[in-house]
Amino acid sequence: MGVAYAVWSGVGVTLVAAIGWLFLGQKLDAAAVGGMGLIVAGVVVLNLFSKSAAH
Repeated sequence: MGVAYAVWSGVGVTLVAAIGWLFLGQKLDAAAVGGMGLIVAGVVVLNLFSKSAAH
């Protein structure tokens, strides 16, 4: 349950920021883009390598 919550939270944060950038003109600096990249990387690591994630 915790892994699924982490994945959906990370995806949600990234999507909301991307929607703000694409449709609402929000400016994203390098730190914001890097942070979102780390979130996506964390989700990928959880799904590919964690034995806690259900497949």
